[in-house]
Amino acid sequence: MTESVVVENINTPGRTESVRADKYNAMRDAMFAVMSDEGMTAKAIKEAALPHLPENLFPRGSTSGWWMKTVQLDLEAKGLIRRHPTKPLTFSRT
Repeated sequence: MTESVVVENINTPGRTESVRADKYNAMRDAMFAVMSDEGMTAKAIKEAALPHLPENLFPRGSTSGWWMKTVQLDLEAKGLIRRHPTKPLTFSRT
């Protein structure tokens, strides 16, 4: 049985979902490994995070975009990253 983690969504306060813990943790760790304090676009974060993701969980980067967005929204809701008022949007660690 796969362990799960409860995620929040900054755009829908109070709503939570359970997702696979192994994929969530791998993406979170990859994002934190590459994110700067100055801010990066979601596209730049995704591209930089890909080499940090385990191939057995994300074969050839499969589903990494969905997982990055899920983790990004959860980390924002938990105050661990922040969204900058830029176009395109940029994100940084808090």
